[in-house]
Amino acid sequence: MLDYFPSTVAAVYLEFLMNLGLYIVAPILICTILWSTLKVRPTKKIIWGVTIWIAAWLGWKILGYVDAGWGEWLQAILGYVWQYGLLFFAGLMVLDFFVLLVLPSPSTRRKIPTRFASGVSSDVEVKISNNSAFSMKVMFHDGLPMEAICQALPWTGMLPAKGFHKIAYPLEFNERGDTLIEKSYLEYRTQLGMWSRQVRTGEEDETKVYPNYEPVVRYALLTMESSPEQMGIVMKNRIGMSKEFHQLRDYQLGDMLSQIDWKASSKHRSLISREYQEQKDQNVILAIDCGRRMRAIDDGIPQFDHCLNAMLLLSYVALRQGDHVGVLSFGGTERWLPPVKGIQSMTTLLNHLYDYKTTPSPSDFSEAAERLLTRQRRRALVIVLTNVRGEDGQELIEPLRKIRQKHVVMVANLQEKEVMDRYEKEITGLDDALTLAATQMYLDERKAILNQLESHAVSTVDATAQDLPVALANRYLAEREGV
Repeated sequence: MLDYFPSTVAAVYLEFLMNLGLYIVAPILICTILWSTLKVRPTKKIIWGVTIWIAAWLGWKILGYVDAGWGEWLQAILGYVWQYGLLFFAGLMVLDFFVLLVLPSPSTRRKIPTRFASGVSSDVEVKISNNSAFSMKVMFHDGLPMEAICQALPWTGMLPAKGFHKIAYPLEFNERGDTLIEKSYLEYRTQLGMWSRQVRTGEEDETKVYPNYEPVVRYALLTMESSPEQMGIVMKNRIGMSKEFHQLRDYQLGDMLSQIDWKASSKHRSLISREYQEQKDQNVILAIDCGRRMRAIDDGIPQFDHCLNAMLLLSYVALRQGDHVGVLSFGGTERWLPPVKGIQSMTTLLNHLYDYKTTPSPSDFSEAAERLLTRQRRRALVIVLTNVRGEDGQELIEPLRKIRQKHVVMVANLQEKEVMDRYEKEITGLDDALTLAATQMYLDERKAILNQLESHAVSTVDATAQDLPVALANRYLAEREGV
């Protein structure tokens, strides 16, 4: 009896391993091959069916060692379930598998905007068509790049036979530049739903992600209503302070004698004054720092992108004033856009700026000054957008002094929100006090650099990301008289 027991256990264990390899390991290998070659995989229905079949087989084997009478008839029932259930289930699996391969795959057609604004969502429309004579369940996911933000996918639903379904999902990008959206992913199954198949369908689409020009559009709408002051931008018309003639008008109390047009006055037999407007055709050069110092994050957006938004608003204001606007980049990205004129040139500026990127390179102000002086011969208002650091010192001041000898220079410095939050944080202990002291020292060093620039006739704008666009536009309107 003792000799028989080990041999029985060994036989059962060997049979278990054989069935394990035949019914579990082999199907897993088959499914792996099917997925790698045909992109077909089993669904939960097959997994549950295999689980029930294994449970029936184990019960059938265990009950074979029970001597009770009820064990024999229960073993017989489980035997029928195991054997005939396996044949029926396997037949359905094979039938559904071949039906899935024979059915025409569904297709997609995508309609995507030609351009996006950074940080602003736009809708993408997709038409999913069922080309078969049977309804099917599909799961759709688009071939979006890693930097895309979309919470509405994947989409799952039923497609009617020979029908289609249209969906629209919001898509957002936080990185500017050229973006490629690859073919869509579709996973579909038949009405039995035992297998699912994944296919790539549709076409690849290219789109452009531009800086957020919403402030520019808002400004344009306000100017159409003759109310730019609603944005805080003060449009100044310094009557009599420039030398560009605008129009003749009736004499008003307070007009200077030099304004009176005596010839027109004698003709009309009343005093007529000449009215002047601000001189146009000035040159504005925007020098943008693309170095590593501009990679700091402010409200979830890099400081560099905040500077681009401010540049767009300033460019619109300058072009509307009749000035020329050019762009120079430095700090690892060395590009140059010669000054352009006319409000229609905003498209040229957008197409030039949309794919600007920051680099890990240091900001070389001396090299930027040499390039600027070489390319821009005519006197201009040069606006340098950067993040001034206390250690800059003469590396920043000397190049700007050199530019100042020929041009009017302004530095737009973007304050760091994280630093200002630490400075305004309530002190509750020693660590907070030390942090406040270090922050104060950092701000004092930056303020000292800005004061030195002011002493060398270099005007400065020191503002947060939220205030920079309007502050820079107002300072431009004040400084353009000196060009």
